[in-house]
Amino acid sequence: MNQEIISLISKETRLKPKAIEAVIQLLEEGSTIAFIARYRKEVTGSLDEVQIITIRDSYSRLQELDKRRQAIIKSLEERQLITQELSMAIKKASTLNELEDIYLPYRPKKRTRGTIAREAGLEPLAQWLLNQANGALWEKPLSQGQQPGLSSKALEKQAEDFLNVEAKIKEKEDALAGARDILAEHFNENAQLRQGLRKIFTEKGLMSSKAARGKKDDPQAQRYRDYFEWSEMAHRAPSHRILAILRGSNEGYLSHHFLPDEEEAVFWLQQQVLGKNSPSSNSAAEQVLLALQEGYKRLTSTSLETEYQKTLKERADHEAIKVFADNVRELLMASPLGQKRILALDPGLRTGCKLVCLGNQGELLHHGVIYPLPPKSQEAESAALLLKLCREYRIEALAVGNGTGGRETEEFLRKGLKSMDLPVIMVNESGASIYSASQAARDEFPNQDITVRGAVSIGRRLMDPLAELVKIDAQSIGVGQYQHDVDQKALSQSLDDVVRSCVNAVGVELNTASKQLLSHVSGISPRIAGAICLHRQKTGPFKSRVELKKVSGLGPKVFEQSAGFLRISGASNPLDSSAVHPESYPVVKQMAQDLGSNIPTLMDQAELRKRIEIQNYVSETVGLPTLKDIIIELEKPGRDPREAFELFQFSEAVHEMDDLEEGMILPGKVTNVTAFGAFVDIGVHQDGLVHISQLADRFVQDPADVVKVNQNVQVKVMEVDIKRRRIGLSMKAVEQN
Repeated sequence: MNQEIISLISKETRLKPKAIEAVIQLLEEGSTIAFIARYRKEVTGSLDEVQIITIRDSYSRLQELDKRRQAIIKSLEERQLITQELSMAIKKASTLNELEDIYLPYRPKKRTRGTIAREAGLEPLAQWLLNQANGALWEKPLSQGQQPGLSSKALEKQAEDFLNVEAKIKEKEDALAGARDILAEHFNENAQLRQGLRKIFTEKGLMSSKAARGKKDDPQAQRYRDYFEWSEMAHRAPSHRILAILRGSNEGYLSHHFLPDEEEAVFWLQQQVLGKNSPSSNSAAEQVLLALQEGYKRLTSTSLETEYQKTLKERADHEAIKVFADNVRELLMASPLGQKRILALDPGLRTGCKLVCLGNQGELLHHGVIYPLPPKSQEAESAALLLKLCREYRIEALAVGNGTGGRETEEFLRKGLKSMDLPVIMVNESGASIYSASQAARDEFPNQDITVRGAVSIGRRLMDPLAELVKIDAQSIGVGQYQHDVDQKALSQSLDDVVRSCVNAVGVELNTASKQLLSHVSGISPRIAGAICLHRQKTGPFKSRVELKKVSGLGPKVFEQSAGFLRISGASNPLDSSAVHPESYPVVKQMAQDLGSNIPTLMDQAELRKRIEIQNYVSETVGLPTLKDIIIELEKPGRDPREAFELFQFSEAVHEMDDLEEGMILPGKVTNVTAFGAFVDIGVHQDGLVHISQLADRFVQDPADVVKVNQNVQVKVMEVDIKRRRIGLSMKAVEQN
């Protein structure tokens, strides 16, 4: 294992090298993040999932850096350019930018103005100019003595020696211009100068934008009018502004720059190259200064701006992806209503409300259509049918999609089924249409149309949000910030990590889980998930975890990685319904035997468990962290980490934006958290924005510190702009539940 990489990761993360090495080894052996965090605490020092993911990502990045390092060395060796000094510099480079700076002078390149000047024989003139200007940045300075007070006449005389009609160097200025082109490239390729300028870009670069030519009055460009004349320090710019400006530029409505003050950057270059020499008293120094100015504007500023924009974009992507991932986590870990018999409705106006009745396992029992809303308004008939279905299928709760007609349908249900006193719950249906048209939905309900599938999804989301939401791409859930603008590979990886983390934290009921849910369990691929479902269909429910080994293609490694996260309710061995891993069953059995009891009794009696001295069971393979987890799990086997379900109801006084008045205090549900605030559904078909400055009666650095997706909040209506479909809300001075 590459100890240099481990050492670098340790410096970056401040984690122990031994723990880092253990994590990398486990990952390379095929262990998952969830498995390592839960069942290998002894070897990692109890690192959590976030730390393990950080190690994985750092290791991957440093491996890519090492691959690039080896490719550069190979290229230099093939062209016989490698030296011991150059090799050492390449090996010491700790970042990709540093590595590329070192390689830049040796990189194969197309013919440039500098190479044309070299071909014309002007390199000695360039060296002479830098030497006479008291410059110290040429690897092999000429032996001529320096002449700080070099006159313009002497300069012209020197330039005359390089006239070359064949190379189109007919005038003295042509020779000097060619020499400056060589110097400009020389300065641009100097690693020391680039590193210094990079620091200036990072510390003093401005993010500026303006309307693209001819676009200021374009109606489509008005989305970006805040950025028609914008400027701020780039390193302080929030992620959403960076991404907004880049999006506006990509769409052709804005132009932008990420640059420091040009005069300041060139003055710094002048100090590095010319020292205290005054160009006004030295003609050679004047030429060098011109080369610095030309080179910075034409070469260096362009490449460093591109590099700096990439750095800022990566930072903005990272922050936006984190916001998206955190929001998805909150949605996936939303409180489940549980195994209840549900009547779910997908509201519709012209086409009616599609309804389904679901059993407590989410199975479809009945489907139909009612027309309680305009234009048909068959309220009496619809109410009578609903009452009949609720009694026939012993319905325990009603789920209503929050799309068009959702509030009206909710109000109808509360009035029409008032006598039954059933809870009516609005369900976020974002992405339900994507699931209903998916192959997974077609496989599950081959004889039903997409409207039935969509209603089923709404009902199942109420029962268990996690189990239903994993069936669609997490990017379709709709809680992101500029998710289409960020690095899609990084976004996909992050969301996949979140989904797997949530699924494994909750655990999966082996005998009822869908193929999609099983495929997110530690170690289980979609192929293995399909094999498990097929085995279940052919042989009936699994009676124990051990029976998993009979599944075709499920080998010892998959069993090791997955078994602890799968639950079997009612199994003969009660540990099969817990998070205790099968590899630890012998330890639990020994605990019970030492107390003169058995495992079911041990799990049932708290007084018996208190007598366990866990230190007595420490071994080479089982340490205190695992033993402590076992004791916790014996107390509450298979516990669900999600919070208990709480009923929520919108204000009956508002249904449309027209019903809103400034000053109203309303209940709401957070639908999205971004870097600039939170969006809240108050039941009027248009989410309102609580700006970050209105989240609390104190300074808020990060909205996620105050609110979470799906959180119930109280908000005050501050502004209603019906024309622009915008609602301004505040949580300041509003008592929160």
